Amino acid sequence: MSRGAVIAAATAASGAAGWVLWSLRRRYVAVTVRGPSMEPAFRPGDRVIVRRGATPRRGSVVVVEQPSGEDRLRGVPSARPGPGRAAVDGHRWVIKRVEAGPGDLRVTDSGETERIPPGCLYLLGDNPPFSVDSRQLGLFSADRVLGVVRRRI
Repeated sequence: MSRGAVIAAATAASGAAGWVLWSLRRRYVAVTVRGPSMEPAFRPGDRVIVRRGATPRRGSVVVVEQPSGEDRLRGVPSARPGPGRAAVDGHRWVIKRVEAGPGDLRVTDSGETERIPPGCLYLLGDNPPFSVDSRQLGLFSADRVLGVVRRRI
């Protein structure tokens, strides 16, 4: 094989590997858990793989953007600052479990049944005393979900 053919093959392989890595980085992101709100499922310092764009379902764990002060002015609740929130790309993210999604029925604390409206999620932390979630904030917007946790790494 000529030197030019070897260089061309190496360049093609490098380009293909680069494309695969680029594609994976667009689909998956590694996130470090901070704070005790998801114990015992996830502990502070655990790293998880999150699939961007995956559809959240009841029981799945999601990484979701914490509502901002601007959201509060528009009537969207905002979480208190605390140890479970990490800033990434200018956003503050929290990790929570989907208790109910669009169209699901949920029993409220008062015993009434409510249907979750389209585009909304009812999210809970696994460790209630240390979690700021839908119990305090109400519904989260589904379009604020970064992705669904696939596994711990």
